[in-house]
Amino acid sequence: MSALLLFANCGQPEPRRPIQQKTGKYFGANVARNKALLEEEQQLIKAIIEQDSLHHYEHSASGSWYYYIRKNDTATYLPKANDLVTIAYNVVSFDNDTIYSGEEIGIKKYKVDMEELFPGLRYSVKLLKENESATFLFPSSLGYGYQGDGDKIGVNVPLKSTLTVLKIEKEQTP
Repeated sequence: MSALLLFANCGQPEPRRPIQQKTGKYFGANVARNKALLEEEQQLIKAIIEQDSLHHYEHSASGSWYYYIRKNDTATYLPKANDLVTIAYNVVSFDNDTIYSGEEIGIKKYKVDMEELFPGLRYSVKLLKENESATFLFPSSLGYGYQGDGDKIGVNVPLKSTLTVLKIEKEQTP
């Protein structure tokens, strides 16, 4: 009898099933909302570009749009990771209301890809050579996104920023 009982219990263990099953509807709704927001912001950027006949805008691989204020055709080097870059920038709303002025921010030394800047600015630094200046239009996903900055920039605010690369110090390899 004990051999029969032992034989009956030798089957594969059956996994326990969760009491509640998640459907993923929340994430699907979140993705749809973010896509709609990005589309709306891209239409807003497109409208700004169409109204600005004075500048030629370029589209970056990261998703921002920009035009040069000052171009340096003699320089060839673009900043790379670990380079120390001296920059000046401001942060403005799409309505041209100053959020953070260049004077308020001051001149910053930024170690490329090693220090915190909002995503759009991190990508933009690598597009400019020494002594170049450009104005960038960022969708909120490249700005401070759904969190804001906890101070002057609210939730999902697209941003405009004029960035100047003053100096690039290449990484010193030992």
